[in-house]
Amino acid sequence: MFWKDQWKPLVVMVGVFLAIFYLPVGWARFDNAIMEALHLAKWYAQEHVLLCLIPAFFIAGAIGVFVSQASVMKYLGPKANKFCAYGVASCSGTILAVCSCTILPLFAGIYRMGAGLGPATAFLYSGPAINVLAIILTAKVLGPELGIARAIGAIVFSVLIGLAMHFIYRREEAEKAEMASLEAEVARPLWQNAIYFAAMVGVLVFANWGRPEESTGLWHTIYSSKWLITGLFAALLGFTLATWFRLGWGRVLVMALPVLALALAFPSMPALAFVAGVIGLSAVTSVREDETGEWFRASWTFAKQIMPLLLFGVLVAGLLLGRPGSEGLIPSEWVSRAVGGNSLAANFMASFAGAFMYFATLTEVPILQGLIGSGMGKGPALALLLAGPALSLPNMLVIRSVMGTQKTVVFVSLVIVMATLSGVIYGHFFG
Repeated sequence: MFWKDQWKPLVVMVGVFLAIFYLPVGWARFDNAIMEALHLAKWYAQEHVLLCLIPAFFIAGAIGVFVSQASVMKYLGPKANKFCAYGVASCSGTILAVCSCTILPLFAGIYRMGAGLGPATAFLYSGPAINVLAIILTAKVLGPELGIARAIGAIVFSVLIGLAMHFIYRREEAEKAEMASLEAEVARPLWQNAIYFAAMVGVLVFANWGRPEESTGLWHTIYSSKWLITGLFAALLGFTLATWFRLGWGRVLVMALPVLALALAFPSMPALAFVAGVIGLSAVTSVREDETGEWFRASWTFAKQIMPLLLFGVLVAGLLLGRPGSEGLIPSEWVSRAVGGNSLAANFMASFAGAFMYFATLTEVPILQGLIGSGMGKGPALALLLAGPALSLPNMLVIRSVMGTQKTVVFVSLVIVMATLSGVIYGHFFG
């Protein structure tokens, strides 16, 4: 029968037609929400794709190519020493000052290499949550009590969430452990790989070093020299590729000379030199058939999978919630009104809304400062701090593509529930 096979396409076509037919174009809030979605997507592309995601893609690709499965299984696998595995995973945020989207390629890399679900999800949560700069800024702007509570809560959360995920899926993890092979060939000494990864992490961290509020002090000194430090780490990466990865000094110099020329010619536009470095590295490695070529192809695979989902998620987040200081389809006063006081409902609303909002690194503090000024309770404030930076709608879409719908729902639910309970407890004692 004809309609037996064709009713689904018909329903989709009719649904799309009706959605377009009744599109509320001309309604001020809808028109503004569309512009907010585009503004947020533009801002995200300008501020995060080049400096955050591209280095993260290269690091993720390197994990898949240069880190042996045996090493991942030994330190982060289902049968790894729990103290070591969760200790490494939960403290990753002290090194990686990244947002909930930048952590995704790194999470996907270690998870697909065989890391246990528990340590992998602990790493996924802790990467953006345990950010030293964000915790210090929280303590300074919102008070030391909230800053300390955020630090302790984020570390404890990462371990508990990882342990809970491992327990819930313990049978699946046991099967993975039995199937995994621990034999691997070592192409170079561990210390050489460590320096190689340290160089890429250094580029990622210092290229994204945020401007501090103070005009003096250590953080400002680092910020003033961020591009010089980034350049030194890039030079270290070039050294490792030329000497230990057999790329050759000639190819490395071909990549480095345009970068150096642009850095000297346009010192006020360091992103130009950064782009030249990315293009040069991609051009040189993409045509090779050795391990460096495999590195580029692995990085490109992550980019193809993750980037479309992230940009779509950013557009939806902007449409619904707008940008900081602006509104989308959901009025901000609804959120402010829902998180007043320290009730269970207020804490749940704060953690739930925070989980779906997108926070760039460090932006959650001024946003929260404004919400507290509008009547937000201390408990919901902590709940938002523990759920918001670690999750976002774009983040969830990518996590689902990596570990499936069910595990994503469980992971997000654990974060929201634990953030809610923490907010209730904190609000009871300090509210």
